[in-house]
Amino acid sequence: MIEKRDFYINGQWVAPSAANDFEVINPSTEEPCAVISLGAQADTDAAVAAAKAALPGWMATPVAERIALVEKLVEIYQTRSEDLAQAMSLEMGAPLDLSRTAQSGAGMYHLKNFIRAAKAFQFDRPLGDHAPNDRIIYEAVGVAALITPWNWPMNQITLKVGAAAIAGCTMVLKPSEQSPLNAMIFAEMMDEAGFPPGVFNLVNGDGVGVGSHLSAHRDVDMVSFTGSTRAGTAISKNAAETLKKVHLELGGKGANVIFADADEKAVKRGVLHMMQNTGQSCNAPSRMLVQRPIYEQAVETAAEVADMVKVGPALEEGRHIGPVVNEVQWTKIQDLIQKGIDEGARLVAGGTGRPEGLNKGYYVRPTVFADANNQMTIAREEIFGPVLTMIPFDTEKEAVEIANDTPYGLTNYVQTQDGARANRMARVLRSGMVEMNGQSRSAGSPFGGMKQSGNGREGGVWGLEDFLEVKAVGGWAAE
Repeated sequence: MIEKRDFYINGQWVAPSAANDFEVINPSTEEPCAVISLGAQADTDAAVAAAKAALPGWMATPVAERIALVEKLVEIYQTRSEDLAQAMSLEMGAPLDLSRTAQSGAGMYHLKNFIRAAKAFQFDRPLGDHAPNDRIIYEAVGVAALITPWNWPMNQITLKVGAAAIAGCTMVLKPSEQSPLNAMIFAEMMDEAGFPPGVFNLVNGDGVGVGSHLSAHRDVDMVSFTGSTRAGTAISKNAAETLKKVHLELGGKGANVIFADADEKAVKRGVLHMMQNTGQSCNAPSRMLVQRPIYEQAVETAAEVADMVKVGPALEEGRHIGPVVNEVQWTKIQDLIQKGIDEGARLVAGGTGRPEGLNKGYYVRPTVFADANNQMTIAREEIFGPVLTMIPFDTEKEAVEIANDTPYGLTNYVQTQDGARANRMARVLRSGMVEMNGQSRSAGSPFGGMKQSGNGREGGVWGLEDFLEVKAVGGWAAE
């Protein structure tokens, strides 16, 4: 059993103010794999106080020096990448191969992109040629509370910590209590890199405890949260009392619009994308909208692909999907699959219960529903499991109406070989991101949504700007 009860506050590992053990469950076995502590108000206060005390000095540190520390962090990250991968597989169920590549690799990717963006960013610039005595200065928002999820833990931690550190913010990280071990390794890396005491702090806890303490804390200037829309709403309300800056990266119900002229791999690509990370991605293409002439063939293909997806323990190597993170999620997914059946969608792959041969662990059968309509529960709610919902459409106009008929607006997908149509779709789909014909977004591209998928952007220059305030100065003296 791994025991990690301490918190990282003001450059030291310290015991919690009060004992409050929490067992981390290995979702592949349903057995405890680690014990951490859940923090209390006193722990949150200590971490915020350390961040507040460190803020003036960190803001005054030249940007080049802050960037250099993040570069040092990247060097250390390379030496701890396997440790991170093993931790994430153990605690949240990402298959080891995925954990080593996408899960752990995402952190390195984002940190390098922030370094490149920061070196080209003008933190201090003239307003313009028309105003020689006006200056625009970008400075840190202040103390930032960073609340991260369990599904892509290192991806989200680095998107927040990398940007905040370079921007000059000090921070308190509250990782998900479901997947805290990777975050504690990351804290060790921050310490080894030599970030000054108080710049980075980590307190474990749940949303009701440490999460709500941070979002209401009078000395926290900004909350950056990734998680459910329900929790994002609660954080916004909690933060409103002190008018904090709030950045939210929330849920999604992405439409993958496949036109009759899509390339022959479009359906298979969409199903496999949906199943990646066991469907536990906010930007998953969970609604597959297929144009009527190819619909029946698409259904057949989707069912065949889903049936070929293997399910197995996270710590085994190989190309398979692992369990979902915990019993609560497993039960929710089972209920939604049953709801799809009850509401009349046609089940063409998977279904309720565990996959054959797996009697323990939070494993879900890769599931595909056909003949759904956009008013069914499985088309409205974010399932967060390996469940795909297929809906037929006739015209481009109808596809747009169905795709946009959702409270979410994170990522939509378009598959067509008609370039003009692809570009039209990209303009009218109401989402923060659109990916077309299997082309993912490039390094430094902003990640974020609209509507109930949240606000703000993460990654690259946009990610830096979210942790910066803009100061306008008139009467700037020539130096």
